[in-house]
Order: sequence, then structure tokens, then C-alpha cells
Amino acid sequence: MLFGATGFVGRLVAGYLAQHAPAGVRIGLAGRSRDRLAAVRHQLPAVAADWPLIVADVGDPDSLKAMAAATTVVATTVGPYARYGLPVVGACAEAGTDYADLTGEVMFVRESMDRFGDVAVTNGARIVHSCGFDSIPSDLGVLLLFEQVRDDAAGDLEDTTLLVTSMKGGFSGGTIDSMRATAEAIDDDATLRRLFGDPYSLSPDRAAEPDLGAQPDVVGVHRDPELGVWVGPFVMASHNSRIVRLSNAIQAWAYGPRFRYRECMAFGRGPTAPVRAAAMTAGLAGFVAGMGFGPSRAVLGRFLPAPGEGPSETSRNRGRFRMEIRTRTSTGARYRCVVAARGDPGYQATSVMLGESALCLALDRSGLPDRSGVLTPATAMGHALVDRLRSAGFTLVVGRL
Repeated sequence: MLFGATGFVGRLVAGYLAQHAPAGVRIGLAGRSRDRLAAVRHQLPAVAADWPLIVADVGDPDSLKAMAAATTVVATTVGPYARYGLPVVGACAEAGTDYADLTGEVMFVRESMDRFGDVAVTNGARIVHSCGFDSIPSDLGVLLLFEQVRDDAAGDLEDTTLLVTSMKGGFSGGTIDSMRATAEAIDDDATLRRLFGDPYSLSPDRAAEPDLGAQPDVVGVHRDPELGVWVGPFVMASHNSRIVRLSNAIQAWAYGPRFRYRECMAFGRGPTAPVRAAAMTAGLAGFVAGMGFGPSRAVLGRFLPAPGEGPSETSRNRGRFRMEIRTRTSTGARYRCVVAARGDPGYQATSVMLGESALCLALDRSGLPDRSGVLTPATAMGHALVDRLRSAGFTLVVGRL
């Protein structure tokens, strides 16, 4: 069941499923308006002509219960998730129905864990957050590094850095709305500000986490002597890093007792690298500062894409991303995992990631890790999702340096 099928990203996911879901998979489209759902279905390939349309609304708990009870998996694009997502999580946890979303909202994931984690475990539901550009490349890339290092008997993961080496694409209106909602919530609540600043804010057992210091996100521009390149902040690092640390905790800290993780943009080694890094960092700093201040947030809202808006098909097709995740192990060995794909990361590539996550949860159940509760892509699906994404054209390769 695709909930939010009439939104911009929802329509992209529906289109992907119509083209790539195996024959015989039963797919439903859900949302508030049957007429709008019918219009979306009409624009899809003929295989979708008989897909059922389900009217469901986050303000109508009974409709969400009926939706969750009618399916094996709910994939939802309805955000901001802190505003609209918890009733959907609750309905799925109560029904024992698997769930996947695109959230990049740390506080929403934390509340989902606190309110519905035990219920999901009891009923056998996999509640899987961040199944898009936030945070599948980060989460699966680190998992692959860990597995290769383990298989090579090369020790534990220690200092691990994700470098965004190439990225072309834009922010969706839904992503902007999520950032706006997060900024507004932090403005009003000191407890949430502390939670947002804790690198282990998603840990199921905070006291058991290793004492490795603050592990701050990269915020300035500098030449990293370990990596040999100029680096600057990556706007998605704060969420992705916490999802990766959550995966480590769910797996009983298998990555290692001194696993440290961060993410940043890489700008290369040439003479123009620090200039490009400084320019991008200044722009990002201005945007973040603007989103953190109420009056400027309102002004920015006039110029940023609104929820439901997005780039043209031509622009989406021209997008791309490439990431390198580099680690040094406890034995001194060095490894690298490359994660890359074509298509705008926040739209085209994300529609593939959410679509394949939903298919993975629905069709690959016998091969999934034996876990339930509030999970991450790596801990809920692991290699089954890696295999699916590789088949869909993604690059996920790991090797020793």
C-alpha cells in the first residue's frame, strides 16, 4: 500500500512500482481523495488499471487501521512525518504490518521508537524509517564495510567517514517542509534541542553507548589530513549519522567499541577546492540560519518549493550522486565502499529506494533478518535490499585499500 500516492514523490514511487514490481504483486494506492487517486492511477501503465484505491486520512484513525489491516506493507510519503506520521506508524505497529518511510527527522524517529517500538515487537511489525536518500546509502554502505572487514578478520570499524564526492539534484518541497517543522519544534523546546544535539539520540540504550566524545558533524571548511581532501558540511549528516549509529546499537554494537562516524562533502585537492568548499558552506550556513529564525523562515518559504512540487522529468534524469565511505579498522586496515546512482537523489533515486524497500519487505520476508520493532534499512532488510538496489542499477561496492 502506497500512502500519499497523490503527492509529488508518491506519484514517482507509484510510477516506479508500476514499471518494476513483479507480475502478480498486489499494490494499492492510498490517500485522502479517491478522485485524485483515480487520476494518478489513470496516468500509470496499464498494469495498474486494477490497483485498488483506499481512502485514508491521518485525521481518521479508523481509516488508517483499515489500511494497515488490508496489506502486508505500508510505504508512506506523507510528511512532515513529525506532523503526520505517528498515527500511521501506530496503525501499522498495532496491525503487525511492515512500514517504510522517507523521514529525515530525528525527533520523529525517536518518538516513533518510544511510543510504538514495544508494540511493533509484540506484533511482529518492522517499522523501517529513512528508506530514501536519507538514509539508505549511508546505512547500507557502512553495513557492507562492516561485513567485508569481518569476513577478512581485519578487526573492528573505527574512524569512518562518508564523503559525498558528486551530487546533482535539488530538495523536494516535502524535505523543505520537514526541515521547517524541525526548526520550529527546536525553537520551542529546550529538551528537543538537547536531543537533536546528541550523537546517540536514537540509541535504544543510551547508557550502553561508548564514550567517544561528541562526534560533531563537520561544520566548517578544512583540509582533512587523514583523507587528503578539502571537506565541508553535508546537510543530511545529522540525520544519517544517527541512523547509522542506531543500526550499530540494534546489532549489539557489532561495528566495534570505538566506531566513530561522520559525513561531509568532499571538494578535492586542487587549488580551487577550498574556494568551492567555502562558497557552498557559506550558502548552506545561510540557509540553515534562515530556517532557524522564525521571520526569515517565513521569507524563505516564499521562494522554496512547496510540498507536492518538484523538478521536471528532464531535471530528475540529469541528477546523480556518488559517495565514498572510508574506514580505518582496529588493525590499521583501510577499506572503502562506493555507493552511487543516477537520477536526482531526492526524487528519482529516492523513488527507487522506497519502491525497492517496499517490495523487499513484502516479497523477501524469508530472507530478512529476524527482527521486528523500530528498525533501520540495514537492520530490517540488509543484503536483501542491497541485492535489489544493485539489480535496479545502483552501485554498492566495497574493497580494501
